[in-house]
Amino acid sequence: MKNKYIAAALGIFTGGFGIHKFYLGKPGQGLLYILFCWTGIPEVLGVIEGVLYLLRGQDRFNEKYNEQYA
Repeated sequence: MKNKYIAAALGIFTGGFGIHKFYLGKPGQGLLYILFCWTGIPEVLGVIEGVLYLLRGQDRFNEKYNEQYA
C-alpha cells in the first residue's frame, strides 16, 4: 500500500529525478523526469505534485494509487 506522505516527501525532495513517480507505479513518467532533470522543470513539478499529494484526501489518494485498498 502506497503512503501519501512518503509520496509527498519523495516528490518534494527528489522530484527532479522522478523517484515519486516510480514509487507510485508510473515508471514511464519517472523516466521522463530523469531524461529532463537537467532542465529543472521536473524539480518544480515534483514540488508541486508533492504538495498536491499532501492536500489530497486519503480516500482520493487511495482511489488513484491504491486501487485494491479503495
